Amino acid sequence: MKAYAEMTDTYGGEANYCWVRRAECDADGASDLAIVRRIKRQLGIEGVRCTRETCGETIVLKPVGACVVVFIDFREESKL
Repeated sequence: MKAYAEMTDTYGGEANYCWVRRAECDADGASDLAIVRRIKRQLGIEGVRCTRETCGETIVLKPVGACVVVFIDFREESKL
C-alpha cells in the first residue's frame, strides 16, 4: 500500500488547486504518524506545526499560519 499526498493552496479556507505539489511513500506497516512525517519531509514542511483531521481514510493536514492544505490518501499498488 502507498500513501499519496497533494499539497495545494486555499482560498476562503477551501482547497483552491491553483498549484499542487505531490508526494508519495510506502505505507506498509507504518503508523499514521510515520507516514505524516515522511510526507511532510518530502513536501518541505518538516518541522511546521499542523492541525490534523481524519475524513474516512484521508488524513488532512493544515499547516498553522499558512494558506495551504495537504490531503493524504491510501491506495493499493498496481502490479503492472
